[in-house]
Amino acid sequence: MSASDLSILPAPPLLILAMRPLPLAPLQPLLSFLIASIVRRHRGLFVRLGAHAGKTFGIHPTDLPFAFELAPKPDRPRLVAVRTLSKGLDVRISGPLGALLGLVNGELDGDALFFSRDLRVEGDFEAVVALRNAVDDAQINLVDEIRSLLGPLGGPFEIVFRMALERLRETHEERGV
Repeated sequence: MSASDLSILPAPPLLILAMRPLPLAPLQPLLSFLIASIVRRHRGLFVRLGAHAGKTFGIHPTDLPFAFELAPKPDRPRLVAVRTLSKGLDVRISGPLGALLGLVNGELDGDALFFSRDLRVEGDFEAVVALRNAVDDAQINLVDEIRSLLGPLGGPFEIVFRMALERLRETHEERGV
C-alpha cells in the first residue's frame, strides 16, 4: 500500500475536489501568521539549519489540491501556498497531510514513513536531515500552533488530526512498518 492508498485525511474526495477552485490568497495570511508564531516560540529553529537555511523546501500534501514552499531564512522565513511546486527547489517532500503533520509534530517516525514509501523526498538529503533535526530539537507542536490559529475551529481540527494520525499508525502496524 502506498501513500496514495492511505486515506488519512478524513475529508471526503468531493470536499477535496471542491477546494481546487478556491483561491490560495486567503490562506497566505494564516501561513504568514503560523510561520511568525513558530519563529517567535522557537527562535533558534532556522538558525540551526546553518548553511541549509538558504535552501528552499517544497512540501506537497498529496491529498490536498495545493502545496507549500518554505524558505527558512533566519532573518525572514517564508511559507507560501502554491498550486504546484516551483522548479528549482532544493528539496521536495511529499506524502499524505496526516503523515506530514505527524512527522513535524514528532509523532511519526520519518525513517519509517520514508522506507514504507508513504513519504517521498527528492533533492538535497543533507538539507532534509538538517531541517528534520532542527524541527525535532525545537520540539514544535504544529498541531498546537495550528489549533491556536484556528480559534474556535482549533478543537475540531485537532480531533480530526488525531483520528487521521491513529488511522495512519494502524495502517503502519498492519504493514509491519
